[in-house]
Amino acid sequence: MSTPPLEELEQRVDELIELTALLGRENRALKAQQITWSTERAKLIEKNELAKSRVEAMISRLKSLEQD
Repeated sequence: MSTPPLEELEQRVDELIELTALLGRENRALKAQQITWSTERAKLIEKNELAKSRVEAMISRLKSLEQD
């Protein structure tokens, strides 16, 4: 005995509603993760720039010592 078409359609709609809710939760989680990674990236870039400046300053000091 097969399921009547209307009941089958209702079941499919319910499945789609559940899937939409799941995808919405996953999307929000991914957006939050993306924000976290973007923030972490910005911090790493800042640290990298600071390290670069320090290395350049050390090189400059070493060169000035060589000239003395």
